[in-house]
Parts: sequence; structure tokens; C-alpha cells
Amino acid sequence: MKGNVIVGQSGGPTAAINSSLAGVYRTAKDRGAKKVYGMLHGIQGLMEERYIDLSEHITNELDAELLKRTPAAYLGSCRYKLPEIFEDQAVYEKIFEILEKLEIEAFIYIGGNDSMDTIKKLSDYAIVKGHSTRFIGCPKTIDNDLALTDHTPGYGSAAKYIGTSVKEIIRDGFCLEYSHGLVSIVEIMGRNAGWLTGAAALAQGEDCTGPDLIYLPELPFDLEKFSERVKGLLKEKTSVVVAVSEGIKTDDGKYVCELGQSVDFVDAFGHKQLSGTASYLASFIAGEIGCKTRAIEFSTLQRSASHSASRVDILEAYQVGGAAVKAADEGDTGKMVVIKRLSDDPYQSGTEVKDVHKIANDEKLVPRKWVNTEGTYVTDEFVNYVKPLIQGDVSPVMVDGIPRHLYKPKVKK
Repeated sequence: MKGNVIVGQSGGPTAAINSSLAGVYRTAKDRGAKKVYGMLHGIQGLMEERYIDLSEHITNELDAELLKRTPAAYLGSCRYKLPEIFEDQAVYEKIFEILEKLEIEAFIYIGGNDSMDTIKKLSDYAIVKGHSTRFIGCPKTIDNDLALTDHTPGYGSAAKYIGTSVKEIIRDGFCLEYSHGLVSIVEIMGRNAGWLTGAAALAQGEDCTGPDLIYLPELPFDLEKFSERVKGLLKEKTSVVVAVSEGIKTDDGKYVCELGQSVDFVDAFGHKQLSGTASYLASFIAGEIGCKTRAIEFSTLQRSASHSASRVDILEAYQVGGAAVKAADEGDTGKMVVIKRLSDDPYQSGTEVKDVHKIANDEKLVPRKWVNTEGTYVTDEFVNYVKPLIQGDVSPVMVDGIPRHLYKPKVKK
């Protein structure tokens, strides 16, 4: 590698996203990159010429290890949608002018579906205009909905947190005599794909029955059937725990969270901000049955809980970061690194690259056969798919009883 590398982070952060950043940095330096720049707040920050030299911030091995254990996007994130190619020439000309000034050989973007759209557009523009910079996508999303990859870094740690937290909620309700007739509804992230919500089933084991019901966004949600199922469960149990995706919809396509309130905020990619599903359902059940209810929303906790990160997840995140640099160094562009599952027992995985055009703006949903006939729980196949991804722990570096993180870089222009 003769030139420089620039790396950015985009979209919602994860507990493992900075491990990919560490993998990019270390591999780029090992392969001879002169400088490794970090975009501050993704492509949007780059357009404002906000970037740093990562070697000034990752100065030793301790910094690199702290970075792997630091949640959220160390470089800062964004949700910026590039215009279609030739729709706004000035945007692309500005970006490539900056890349040429910095002598960028490889552009690595760590993100999910929307970030792969950015890689697709930049690589296409570079080819048309004859620019030599190579563009590689590095997968990241707790939603686990990227096409062509077995799973995405960030998902394993989020699934581990969800399974653990749901189990603790179940235990809490089970042990309290006065909780008789309590219905707890746990809202889990997932707009169109139920990979995260399905992870609630990981709570099930020899010492726990798991949640009573699990509802994914892939299937329409029926309020009346839901009420009847909860009524039936309350005749048999002292407390009921239900896991629901934030994105569940009624048969007419309306988000359940919209039944209780309007959803006004829409991001640059046209995504509505979903919140309030558990709150609405808790109020609905309280009114229908007259029982005590609780609405529990994991929200940002499921993506920021680095203290319960999966070791497999952190290691794979680091590996895909390195693989992205390797792919660019070997001449690839317009590609995304994917994880290939080689075996389940023992669990083994590898990396390869796939055409980003077959990934961007697509969504991998939970297969229908991995949900039971009634649409109220996931199957053993789903659980067996997820379990290898949550194995092992990554101990935080503790200082005064609290995890130590690598400080976020100062924003400079």
C-alpha cells in the first residue's frame, strides 16, 4: 500500500463498531499506509473537511485495546444520503477533490444498508471519472439485515444483551408474589427485520422458560389475537413477558406505535423514528384486561452495552476491518466484506468480498420457517443460528469500578 487510507463510521453505532475501526487502522499500518485518516461524522464530516490523523490518537497497544472496548462511534456518525450520480455533480466533485488532496488510496466505510449505498455511489462515480481511489464497505449493524453476509458485526453483542436482559426481567417478575397478573412488554429495535427481537428467545434454558411471546415485524400483528393470548397466559401464570419489535405493523401496514401517537421525525433515508410500541401495547392490555402492565424499552442500551459484548463479535468486527483494507490493497472496489460461516460446532467463520450493488438498499429478513406457525415465537433453527455469535466475553478495562473508554477525538477542521 503506497498511499493513504481514510475510514469513516455511519448510521447507528454498536458495541463492536470501534473494533472494526481498530482493525482498519492496524491492518493499514501493517500494509504500509503512510497515513490513516478518520472522517469525523462520516461522509458529511468529510465534505466539511473534518478529519483526523488516527496515529495521533491511537498511540500504543493500550489505546487500540481500549478502542475495541469503547461503545458508540469513536469518529462520530451521520445519516447523510448522497444524491444520485450526476444529479448533483458539485457534491461528488467536492468529495473527490478532498480525497485527491489527501492522496487517498483506499476509502473504508463502516456501516449498514445506507452506508453501503454511499460506497456504491462513490465507487461508481470513481469508475466513470477515472479516479484511482478504491471504495470498500465494512459491515456494521445490530439489525443484522445486510444481504449476502451470514451476520453482521454488532449483532452478536446486541443479541447477548437482549437475551441476558430479558432473562433478568423474567426472573424479576417470577420472584415477586405481588406481581401476580403483571404483563411486561419489552420493546426491541428492528424496523423491518426481527433478528434482534428473536434474540429474546436466548433467555430460554434449564433455569428459565424464556419470554412467553415474541413478535417480529416480518409478520402482521393482530391486536385482538394478542389480547386473547395474553388473557389465556394470565390464567396459567403469575406474570407474562412479551418481546415485540419496534417495527411491528397491523395487517393494513400501520406501525403499532403510530396507533398511540404520530411519528413525525423522518431521517434523510426516509426512515420514521419508531418508539412507543411497548407503551401503546401496555396501555391497550391494561384497558382490555384490567391487569398491571409495564412497558420496557431497551432503546440505545442494546447497541451501547459494551460491558456485555460478545468476544466472537468483537473479534469478527476487528477481522472485517482488516479484510476491508486487504481487499482495497489488492485492487477491489465497489465491494463489501462479508462473513462466511464455515461451521457451527465448533463455530468457525471467514471473510470474503461481495459486490456492494447486490447489498445496498436491500434487507435480509428472518426466514418465515424460523418463526412458528402462529407467528408468536422463533424456532430452534433461529436460536441455533444466533447462539455461536454471543459466545465469550470481553472484559472492560476497569478504573475506579467503571469501564474506561478511549476518549473521543476533538472535532477539528
